[in-house]
Amino acid sequence: MAIDKETVRKVARLARIAEPEQRLEPLARELSGILGWIEQLNEVDIEGVEPMTSAVDMKLKMREDVVQDGPTGGGQPEKIVANAPKTEDHFFVVPKVVE
Repeated sequence: MAIDKETVRKVARLARIAEPEQRLEPLARELSGILGWIEQLNEVDIEGVEPMTSAVDMKLKMREDVVQDGPTGGGQPEKIVANAPKTEDHFFVVPKVVE
């Protein structure tokens, strides 16, 4: 399938893309080349070929869901906020960012 300069101009106008006149012909050649590659891919016989992976049927490795306190947790909030510039009742105090 070949794309001509007029088709590129029309698609650019519909997509609200400003392309200078001197870029239309090179774009037409590039797009025609891309469509040529796609046509070649359509010629490949994939009958009976199983997909290598699938996002739907993939089994992920699972790990045990264990509650961990972390290195400074375990009911020790003063250790968690020890390096914070400002705290109040074991919470971080930050400046207001939304008016």
